[in-house]
Amino acid sequence: MEGLKKRVLVDETAPNKSTGIVNGESSNILNWDDVRYTWAYPKYKRMLGNFWTPFEINMAKDIKQFPQLTEKEQETFLKIIGLLALLDSIQTDYAGKVADYLTDSSVNALMIILAQQEVVHNHSYSYVLSSIVPKSVQDEVFDYWKNEPILMKRNEFITNGYKEFVEAPTVDKLLRSIIYDVILEGLFFYSGFAFFYNLARNQKMVATSTMINYINRDEQLHVGLFEKIFKEVLAENPEYDTEELKRYGTEAFKEAALLEIEWGKEIIGTHMDGLMFSDLEAYIKFMANKRAKQLGFEEPFEGFKSNPLKWIIAYQEVDMGKTDFFEQKSRQYTKTSDANGFDEL
Repeated sequence: MEGLKKRVLVDETAPNKSTGIVNGESSNILNWDDVRYTWAYPKYKRMLGNFWTPFEINMAKDIKQFPQLTEKEQETFLKIIGLLALLDSIQTDYAGKVADYLTDSSVNALMIILAQQEVVHNHSYSYVLSSIVPKSVQDEVFDYWKNEPILMKRNEFITNGYKEFVEAPTVDKLLRSIIYDVILEGLFFYSGFAFFYNLARNQKMVATSTMINYINRDEQLHVGLFEKIFKEVLAENPEYDTEELKRYGTEAFKEAALLEIEWGKEIIGTHMDGLMFSDLEAYIKFMANKRAKQLGFEEPFEGFKSNPLKWIIAYQEVDMGKTDFFEQKSRQYTKTSDANGFDEL
């Protein structure tokens, strides 16, 4: 397997426009008018258009509502926040590790923005928790990943997929790690997202769901970016575009979906105020098929061609150019659409 060389700080003998996304030559000087990939600059603008901070979201109503949630809702709320905090912490570091080996300066720049957005996501979880629970409970939530068996199994699935690349970076291991990235950002969050949107559908914890909506938008763009990187690496290194990789990808998405279903059953149960577990299970399989297909793999589950949680689309396709999720204040964010990275959920 071919190893990966790290991007150099500066190379006066190389062109500004890179010769490859990995193991290429580049001066490492970024000129957006002279880049290798035509999709890089539009992606840059879209990622900037998603800029937000947790401070902008008023948690006053959620502070009053959280004690009024059922005990099960409160427990589920906190466990999902704990999961998201762990995964986005890992994701911040992973993005930096990948950036070290991207020899195209424009794609490296996009990865740095992605990492910054993951930091904002993690801050948002602290922001939510500090608003609704005491510090002692917040500390417990951030340690859930150490103590909850199902969480531990899910997390090891992702971290093991990343570790192989981090410890011995090769082209093949980078490609495989991107599969786990798409699982993390495009599948493993989705039962949790559904829970928060279902709360909002019942007019509960709307501010938190607004924040989740912004995170969800970011993650959509991140999945799209890693999809681009995955396909560019394969296009420039076709010897790695093997049937074995395709089988590996399909199986990884299948195993990930089963882990997500197990987690969904644990946190949602058979029914939670309008959210049936059978629908959530079908939704997860639909998303697994969708993400596998994005990377060019066979779908792991027969059927599941359409979204069984039709109501969730209304919570995803808010006009972000004019107003926030539900009744939040006016904003000037870029409106998301199929064309700019917000696909059907």
